[in-house]
Amino acid sequence: QVQLVESGGGLVQAGGSLRLSCAASGRTVSSYTMAWFRQAPGKEREFVALITWNGRRTNYADSVKGRFTISRDNAKNAVYLQMNSLEPEDTAVYYCAADTTAWPTSTSPDAYDYWGQGTQVTVSS
Repeated sequence: QVQLVESGGGLVQAGGSLRLSCAASGRTVSSYTMAWFRQAPGKEREFVALITWNGRRTNYADSVKGRFTISRDNAKNAVYLQMNSLEPEDTAVYYCAADTTAWPTSTSPDAYDYWGQGTQVTVSS
């Protein structure tokens, strides 16, 4: 089993930045595709970004492309999401997820096997 714990959320003004972290334990996630999803109140969970096991490929939702950057440190069993130029529309609970299938990658929540409990990000206008 893999446990994922997110941290780094909070309240920030529009235009500000936050860096989310996801710490994995129980098993190494170095061979897994890792992703971030988010869910706003009354909305479905949506894909934000993913990174392949070796960090060579990333994929972003159009809404965050150019503003968010996903990265990973396999030595630390951790994944990160740097969020810049935040907008009120980015307000949501952000979840870290792990897909034990290395390839192909997927932007569907159904493909992911392990999830964190989420961290709240609130962007004020």
